[in-house]
Amino acid sequence: MLRRAAPSHLAFRSLQRRRIGYLADRVSSGEPAELEVWAWGRGTHGQVGHGSEDTEKLPVLISTLKLAAFTGMAPIQGRMPVDMEVAAQAEEVRLDVLERCGVFKRAAAGGGGGGGGVDPSLFVEKAKPRLGNVGVTCGLFHSVLFAEQDVFVWGKGDGGRLGIDTEFNQYKPYVNPRIKRVQMASAGGLHNIALTEVGNVYTWGYGAFGALGHGSYERELLPRLLEGPWKDRIVHVSAGGSHTAAVTESGELYTWGRDEGEGRLGHGNPDIMDEGALSRPTKVQALDVPIALVYCGGFFTMALTKSGQLWSWGGNANHELGHGTRANNWKPKVVAALEDVTLVQVACGGFHAAALTQDGKVITWGYGGNGQLGHGTLENGKEPAIVEAMADKTCTYIACGPAWTAAITENGDLYTWGKNRDYQLGIPGLKDEQLDPVLVQFPQALHEKTPVEVLGVSCGANHGVCIVSRPKPAQVTQSL
Repeated sequence: MLRRAAPSHLAFRSLQRRRIGYLADRVSSGEPAELEVWAWGRGTHGQVGHGSEDTEKLPVLISTLKLAAFTGMAPIQGRMPVDMEVAAQAEEVRLDVLERCGVFKRAAAGGGGGGGGVDPSLFVEKAKPRLGNVGVTCGLFHSVLFAEQDVFVWGKGDGGRLGIDTEFNQYKPYVNPRIKRVQMASAGGLHNIALTEVGNVYTWGYGAFGALGHGSYERELLPRLLEGPWKDRIVHVSAGGSHTAAVTESGELYTWGRDEGEGRLGHGNPDIMDEGALSRPTKVQALDVPIALVYCGGFFTMALTKSGQLWSWGGNANHELGHGTRANNWKPKVVAALEDVTLVQVACGGFHAAALTQDGKVITWGYGGNGQLGHGTLENGKEPAIVEAMADKTCTYIACGPAWTAAITENGDLYTWGKNRDYQLGIPGLKDEQLDPVLVQFPQALHEKTPVEVLGVSCGANHGVCIVSRPKPAQVTQSL
């Protein structure tokens, strides 16, 4: 039986403080942050981003990001803070970074802004408070990367999923000039949703089943502002195979897109659908608790409350809802097997799901036919179960592709498992189905003898992309 973790979270606290200290040192020295983008897998449509259609069996460096200030990875699939004290410390460092970059000035102690607080009137208009957020998200055959003010896209372009007014493929990261300063983004199967730093929501790509939320079923070749019925700010978004969801600051959940046959939108009433779909955002009335984060899978949806309780609904032919049955759910239902476990993140694949506990353990369930559950078998997981092969590690982030899974440990190591037919696990020499987690190596970094710390990862159908922090070879030589 899975039990609620002890509240100390010492491993996470140590990790966060170490990263805060590193960032503070970089800020004090006036150095810009430098991060790297690595990718691997099948490149048929340009989704690896290395300039060709070649398949890369191992991770390759495709881009280097030079940031004025790096204030953290954006919560693409959703990651709640584990320790509020450490989160507060991170926020202080972030504000210090922004002040040094000229984004704002702190109000004087005892002044109108409070004791050393932030005076909103002193913000520099050209730079918003979330300067430095970085994130990457993979669709089936395309990727979206955002860093500071720019949004980069590459991969398959049909249906307008790259949002650059063309349906041609892009083989290298390409700046999308039509959208800036993204705080969070989610790439679905053929469409995307993005949340900007000022709270605007944009969607683009293939619009079948109303997945874009604009009241039509038309594609959008450029990012288009979404006018939703919500009254307060959107704080989290997610795109699935052909449905989409958004969470407001007050915890309301809105869904739209395809719902045909299994109830993935969670409204419990097929009569409100237009041929099995909703083309505009609609509030999920059946949820009577405030939601913090939402996750869209292939044919199902999950939501996490602020206390870390998991709800699920939609298609369940492979036990992906985690209820121990194969019955579809048209309305949200608490995952009873995890009711005594506090979760900080969930990731949804095509027919499986993964969750991260507050003490860093990885839990998986659903379809296991490609080894994506990491339990050493090809059997389905009827209920959530800990990935025992990762039980001796503390993980900080998880991601799911349609048929594979990835996890990052507190040391910045990346592990992958599941389907590997197109080398989407980033490890050559494996069988098509990898049943247990395997450590991903970075050949160029090994050759240059530089340590790698993976900060974030996203999984496409047959490719993967991650954000990496590592010192330059010269820096390593000097330290020795």
